[in-house]
Amino acid sequence: MAVKYHTDGCRYRLPEKRRTAAWLREVARSEGYVLGDVNYIFCSAERLLAMNRQYLGHDYFTDVITFDYSDRKGSGVVSGDVFIDVETVADNARLYGAPRLQEMRRVVVHGVLHLCGQKDKTPRANARMHRKEDKYLAWWSEQEA
Repeated sequence: MAVKYHTDGCRYRLPEKRRTAAWLREVARSEGYVLGDVNYIFCSAERLLAMNRQYLGHDYFTDVITFDYSDRKGSGVVSGDVFIDVETVADNARLYGAPRLQEMRRVVVHGVLHLCGQKDKTPRANARMHRKEDKYLAWWSEQEA
């Protein structure tokens, strides 16, 4: 059971990979699950747009697409592939006035929350997702203090 980081057509490198993996294990535990094998694939906007069209039938850019292979009802292990568009994350950081790395961490934890069963398609579910992201980003910051 491991968190692994890959790139596909970009040069992005997430800092503090080991600390990030430990943080994500704690997030999953807090949500009632065990973190299994999770692959983070950092890629370009064009790559994620093509995936969004092919797999989801959506014709727009997005910052993250999560492919969930979890067994939440059986073993309680969450696993999957999380594709992150580094260009859209950077654009969103500028749009929201957030540091780029903080926005990347938000998207990274967003992927794990999806694996834990958190939805974000309705306004209520989306608000709940954002509250959880904020909570877990605060955990990260508390570890730095």
